Amino acid sequence: MTLTTPALLFPAISLLLLAYTNRFLVLAQLIRKLADEEKAGHQEVATLQIEMLNRRVVLTQRMQVAGVLSFLLCTLSMFALYLHLEMPGVVLFGASLITLSISLLYSLWEVLISTNALNVQLKALNSKANGEERG
Repeated sequence: MTLTTPALLFPAISLLLLAYTNRFLVLAQLIRKLADEEKAGHQEVATLQIEMLNRRVVLTQRMQVAGVLSFLLCTLSMFALYLHLEMPGVVLFGASLITLSISLLYSLWEVLISTNALNVQLKALNSKANGEERG
């Protein structure tokens, strides 16, 4: 394995971390918006959304940690290969790939929860619309 092999992961991991940061910012906006809605008295939907947002925040934190760890291990792999330490470089690169995979699995889990959260919101909107048509 050459020094360029782990270097290929650098742009991918950097973009992934940027995407995770954007998700975190969106979560922060959603939480602030939900706090405002709760003040307006939409308790039932707010409670479900808060539970899902709590899970999403934890998952986002975990995927960011795993992504950063992957980036660090990739960097250490490159450094080991630069020092002509082939076996440690290969092992560190393998560990980097594993932590990157873990990060992606957390990301998938968070996407599934966010989809469920949207379904809860849509169900509430649909119930309101049907209630207003009858009333």
